[in-house]
Amino acid sequence: MARADRLERLDRRREGLEADYREALIAALKETAAGNWGLFDHRQDRHDRARAAKAVAELTDLAETIAELREQLMIDEPFALHEQFLAARGPVRAQAVGEPKQARAWLERLAAEAEPG
Repeated sequence: MARADRLERLDRRREGLEADYREALIAALKETAAGNWGLFDHRQDRHDRARAAKAVAELTDLAETIAELREQLMIDEPFALHEQFLAARGPVRAQAVGEPKQARAWLERLAAEAEPG
């Protein structure tokens, strides 16, 4: 019974950290949507990177903790939201949408996913 209680506590912690990650990502996306580049690192600019460094570090730290908990809970699939965020970062083609527009699209998608039904 103690093992089941421990696993339940770990799972609740994982769920809480995943919610914290989502909230931190939404806050960072709102900053980016307002015109502050760097979160997606599209331009590979050191000033943009510096501006977004704190948010990216926070998201990375949360994701690492979540991954550790998922491993302890034997959850095979990775934390999908972080995987999607990582996949969206980095250089893009010249005709790709800018980071603010991309951030708005992410915010719309996350809002739609959060709606019940």
